[in-house]
Amino acid sequence: MSKQSGLGDHLYISGFDASGDIGAVNRVGGGPALLDVTAINKYAMERIGAVRDGGIDYTAFFNPGVDGAHTRLAALPTTDVVMTYVRGATLGGPVACCIAKQLNHDGTRGDDGAFTFAGGTQGNGYGLEWCTGLTAGKRTDLTATNGTGVDLGVGSTTFGLQAYLHVFAVTGTSVTVKLQQSSDNGAGDAWTDVVGGAFTAATGVSAQRIATAPGQTVERYLRAVTTGTFTNAVFAVAVNRNEVETKF
Repeated sequence: MSKQSGLGDHLYISGFDASGDIGAVNRVGGGPALLDVTAINKYAMERIGAVRDGGIDYTAFFNPGVDGAHTRLAALPTTDVVMTYVRGATLGGPVACCIAKQLNHDGTRGDDGAFTFAGGTQGNGYGLEWCTGLTAGKRTDLTATNGTGVDLGVGSTTFGLQAYLHVFAVTGTSVTVKLQQSSDNGAGDAWTDVVGGAFTAATGVSAQRIATAPGQTVERYLRAVTTGTFTNAVFAVAVNRNEVETKF
């Protein structure tokens, strides 16, 4: 794959597509803290990994409309938000996700007349996870639908997965999004439900994170499937299949 720019990206915040009001994503970062464990008999630093952290920071334009970024973000909820940065909005593309606290919504009026807001988030409980998109940005289903399979790489893994869901709109009673897996994209190995891979049924705008058992086998191909009673469901799904043992 060739080098890419950041054109055509999306930013989702707990079921709100903020993309049209975001001027810049200033940080998509995270990882384990480092502990200094350098002994007195060493001649260089020694460090070990500690607790995970992460966050996604952004600059938003001032939009006070009903569905604008200012109206949605100025509330500064004390509860967690689900932050998702979508690079390029392509099926199987890279997606960064984080359960976080929204820290601020600080406005700046520049001498050129620009009025923008800086927003920062801090990971809460899990840290930042780089995922794979099981939808090409937002997906719209008008009825129960089997999504397209995404190749996550050669072979299966035995360390479970985590997945993130944003639901932007639902018309009807509810929509349930679940993950299915196959070793060969359904060619000979029929698609089956991932154990622990179903999100809670959504009745409206919402966001969720789920995780399977940490030692669970996950096949090479995954897809997002919808069921329920609805005539319109707009959502986005991303998954992180663990390549090594992972603890939170």
